[in-house]
Amino acid sequence: MGEVYRSTGQEPLRLEARSGNEIEGICQAITVPARRGRHLSVPYGPLLKRGEALEPLLAELCRYAKEQRCLFVRISPFWTKNQSIPGSKPSPLHLLAEHLWYLPLTQPDVWQGQKENDGSKQRKEEELFMQLRKTTRNLVRRAEREGVTVEASRDPLRDLPLFLALHEETRKRHHFTPYTDAFFRAQVGLFAPRSECTLYLARYGNEVIASSIHMHMAGETSYHHGASTDKYGKIPASYLLQWTAIADALRRSDHIYNFWGIAPEGAKRHPFRGVTLFKTGFGGKMLELTHCMDVPLSPLYHATRAFEYVRKWRRGF
Repeated sequence: MGEVYRSTGQEPLRLEARSGNEIEGICQAITVPARRGRHLSVPYGPLLKRGEALEPLLAELCRYAKEQRCLFVRISPFWTKNQSIPGSKPSPLHLLAEHLWYLPLTQPDVWQGQKENDGSKQRKEEELFMQLRKTTRNLVRRAEREGVTVEASRDPLRDLPLFLALHEETRKRHHFTPYTDAFFRAQVGLFAPRSECTLYLARYGNEVIASSIHMHMAGETSYHHGASTDKYGKIPASYLLQWTAIADALRRSDHIYNFWGIAPEGAKRHPFRGVTLFKTGFGGKMLELTHCMDVPLSPLYHATRAFEYVRKWRRGF
């Protein structure tokens, strides 16, 4: 992902903490030239083998951030809920999803190296399908009856404009801040040749009416980006698309299907409420991560903090 950011003009900083020849911690950071406050972003890091590695990594992050004229370091670690970093403040906004919805695909004994045969995978697929919420199951079947077909693109860069057009329509419909087209091109262009990215296309008649980008690594498939048209809003193409991606992950012997972010339990006004109903209908579990943290480096950080609290309220978070 650092190379994706580099190709869009944001140079990545990659750090490792060593004890002798052993790597004890790593992280990647990106300088974000935001108008509300230039800062250093640490997405889902640092990753620590030993807790003692945090201090030198944090010191180097702060040193580099000051060199880059950043007001603060924003750290969003992939740690379980309620962990903290010394000297940090809870961030007004999240950096990445902190309430993850994921679907276990295989049992722990399979993760440990015992391979499943085609028959057991077929039984598991049928079992997973029956675990879908009844409404979700019916919508998947209805999409098939309506003639929707889903395919994994054989040439993702060639077909990416189909996704981009749907994504722009989706952005206008839901009023969110999107990734740039250059970001999507870089992500697909760098990962698809490594068989770590799939672009799915759902067709109805001769039109692509839904599309998604999924990432694959280390036995996990992640649902990164999705888009659809409102022209055929009553055709549940996105349900069949999602189920196809899950079934493909199972055939690859992946052990986790990661839907990414949903709204926290009990949230009544949250931008993720709509996708929460959609994602949880496929079954799965919640993983809550610790909240994003800021390490202030300048008194001007407090102005950014106040601005972001207002933005948070307006967005419904």
